[in-house]
Amino acid sequence: MINKVVPSAVAAVSDISDGSTLMLGGFGLCGIPENCINALVHKNVKNLTCISNNAGVDDFGIGLMLHKKQVRKMIASYVGENAEFERQLLSGELEVELIPQGTLATRCMAAGYGMPAIFTPAGIGTEVADGKEIRNFNGKDYLMELAFEADFAIVKAWKGDTAGNLVFRATSRNFNPVMAMAGKITIAEVEELVEPGQLDPDHIHTPGIYVHRIFQGSAYEKRIEQRTVRQKTSS
Repeated sequence: MINKVVPSAVAAVSDISDGSTLMLGGFGLCGIPENCINALVHKNVKNLTCISNNAGVDDFGIGLMLHKKQVRKMIASYVGENAEFERQLLSGELEVELIPQGTLATRCMAAGYGMPAIFTPAGIGTEVADGKEIRNFNGKDYLMELAFEADFAIVKAWKGDTAGNLVFRATSRNFNPVMAMAGKITIAEVEELVEPGQLDPDHIHTPGIYVHRIFQGSAYEKRIEQRTVRQKTSS
C-alpha cells in the first residue's frame, strides 16, 4: 500500500510553489483546511490563484494570505466578509472572477470526472457570460464553462485513514468532496487519522484513490463567521 501520510501541514504543502493554482475546501469558515492555510502563510508562497467558495475573513482563513499579498487571483462565488479583499479588488491589486455557486461546484465536479466543460443556464444575460461561448439546446441558451485545472486541492475532513479515505462531518462536507476529486494533487488534513479498516465503508465520502497526502491536523479553531444570538430580556 502506498504511504500517503505526511507528518505535518508544512510537509504537505512543501512543493507548492509561486504561481500555483489551488482549490481550498470549505464554505465560509466551515470546514476550511486551517493547518494548510497557516503553513502556506508561513511559507510565503506568492502569485497564487485560489479557487474557493469565498475568501475567508480579514484575520482567518484565506484572508490571512490576502493580507500577505500571496493571492494574485481569486475565483469565488461570495466575497462579502473581507475588507482587505474589497480594498485589493477596488485598487486593482487583486484579480477576481465571481461565478455562481452552483457553477463553481459543477466545474470542480467536471474536473474530477475528467470532463473538459459543462453547460449551464446560470449567468446567461449577465456579466458572467462575457467572452464565453453560448450554445442553444432545445430552444434554451446555455453557457459553456470550462472545468477547473488546479495544481493542488486542499481539503479538511473529520476523519481519514492512512489510505486516504475521508469522512466529512455535517455541513463541513460542503465543497470538500468535489474539490478532493479535482486536484492534480489532493492534500487532506483530518481531525482524526486511523488505520485502514477502521472507517465504515458505507460512511466514506471520498475514496482514498483521490487523495495523495494526508495528515492529522491540530489546534482547530472552527470559527463561526457570523454569530447571531437573541438579546437577553429582563425577567
